[in-house]
Amino acid sequence: MKKILFSCAVALSCFVTTLANAAEQVTVFAAASMKDVIEEAAKQFKEKDGIDVVASFAASSVLAKQVEAGAPASIFVSADLDWMDYLQERKLIEDETRAVIAGNALVIATHKDKADSDLEKLLGARFAMGDPSNVPAGKYGKAALEHLNIWGKVEGNAVFTENVRVALQYVSRDEVNAAIVYASDRAVTTDLVEAYRFPADSHKPILYPAALVKGAEGKGGSDEAQAFLAFLESDAGQAIIADKGFVKAAETGQ
Repeated sequence: MKKILFSCAVALSCFVTTLANAAEQVTVFAAASMKDVIEEAAKQFKEKDGIDVVASFAASSVLAKQVEAGAPASIFVSADLDWMDYLQERKLIEDETRAVIAGNALVIATHKDKADSDLEKLLGARFAMGDPSNVPAGKYGKAALEHLNIWGKVEGNAVFTENVRVALQYVSRDEVNAAIVYASDRAVTTDLVEAYRFPADSHKPILYPAALVKGAEGKGGSDEAQAFLAFLESDAGQAIIADKGFVKAAETGQ
C-alpha cells in the first residue's frame, strides 16, 4: 500500500512539474518574415527571464486560420494589419495588448549578375512573390506593381508562393530570375542583392502588429506571454528588430 501511495505521489509530482513547465513556455505564431527576430528575441528573453519561447512560422493567413481553429498560440504576430483585424473581429485576441512592433520595406532580390535597376527587365522573366490572394507580401507586391502600372505586363511571369522565404529559395536555386520580398528577408541572405526598392507610397505601410491570443492562460500563461510582448516592444527588442533589417515601431508613424 505504501508503495502504491509513493508511486501516486511521484506521478502527481511529475504531472504538477509538467504543468508548471508548460505554464512557463510561451508559444508564438509569427509571420515567416519575422523568423530571425523572434528566434533572437526568444534567446535573449530566455537568458533574461528564464522563460522558454517556442515559435511556429508561416504565412499570416495560415497562422490566423490556425488560431481561429483553436491552435495553442499564446501570441500572434502578423505581417499585415488585415489578418490581425480578422482575429480581432472574431474576438480571438486581447484587444488592449495589440500593438505595432515593427515595419518593413518591399524590395526585389536577385543574384548580383542579374541585378538591373529597370523594374520591367527584372520582372521580364519568371519571378517569385507571395500569393496576393492571402500572403501579405504578395498583396503589397501586387498593389505596388499596379500603382506603377506594370502589373498587367508582368503578371504572367509571377510564381506565387506561400511566404517570402520560399520566394527567396526559388531565386537562390535559380528557378526564377528574381523575387519580390521584404527588405529584412533579403538582408539575411548572402547570395542575393537588393536590385530595386519599391517607393513607400506605392503600397500601404508594411506593419507588423502583435497581440496576446485570448485564452492564453492555458497556452503558455498570460503573464509570461505578456512579458514577451513587452520585451519585443522594449529597447532591447527593438534593437533586435532594427538589427534584422526591420524598421523600429517608433519609426513607422503608428
